[in-house]
Amino acid sequence: MAARAYWQGQIRLALVSIPVELYSATKSGAQIQFHQIHEPTGKRIKYEKVAPGVGPVDPEDIRKGFEYEKGHYVLLDESEIDAVKLESKKTLELTQFVDAHEIDVLYFEKPYYVVPADDLAEEAFIVLREALKRTKKVGLGQLTLRGREYIISLKPCGRGIILETLRYSDEVNKAQGYFRDIPDTKPDEELLDLAETLISKKTAPFKADQFHDRYVDALKELVQKKLKAKGGKVAPEPEETAPSRGSNVVDLMAALKKSLERPGAQSGETETKKPARKPAAKAPAKKAAPAKKRAAG
Repeated sequence: MAARAYWQGQIRLALVSIPVELYSATKSGAQIQFHQIHEPTGKRIKYEKVAPGVGPVDPEDIRKGFEYEKGHYVLLDESEIDAVKLESKKTLELTQFVDAHEIDVLYFEKPYYVVPADDLAEEAFIVLREALKRTKKVGLGQLTLRGREYIISLKPCGRGIILETLRYSDEVNKAQGYFRDIPDTKPDEELLDLAETLISKKTAPFKADQFHDRYVDALKELVQKKLKAKGGKVAPEPEETAPSRGSNVVDLMAALKKSLERPGAQSGETETKKPARKPAAKAPAKKAAPAKKRAAG
């Protein structure tokens, strides 16, 4: 495998140990990165590590410190930090299994691909993968990655297994604090029907490659324009007018109906097409009444 393993160790389930390797499932190559530049000279800005009253310092004199009191630190060497023994550094022990829907999406942080480390590990790896599939469960444990211990979940993914790091409960803001003031009222049935129809028309299978980071695309386009302008100013695109706030129910009704009439509101692939209605038979035309004779003058 061309990529370099992010972590190597073993998954342990009771007395069974499975040597595995972890690979990052995501990448940040699509992002645009900017540097700070000194405009008069075009030189890139560099940063020096300085201490107040001392000035620039030698990297060899820098230590990690924990502030136990304002302005007071306990200094730790890397060797002292590495000496903290955590079995989870090289072993991921599965201590619990849960249904996937029990874990709120707010807790999921970053995904990794898990693969067997060698041919000898493949049999046990496949057994674990298939057992998770059959039971429809997610395995939980704790693992140390890059100096921090995470809660992790394991679930099958095709021929392999996906590991996802999870946030701890104290890292997640409770939703009640934000949703408390939203009224618990029933929506108007006609409005709800219109919204459901609009959702149905726009329903289609998820395909990630159909979505692009429009901000990154716009930045790339701006860079190309700037290169063509040879450093000159590039006129900004006119911004769309933001919709006014405080719309009433009548406005919402009109907006939903108009949305359904737009050409863009096309049916998704999952939508069942309704048979076209037959045109109603036209009623026979009535005979014209005879014209009245004009009265003699």
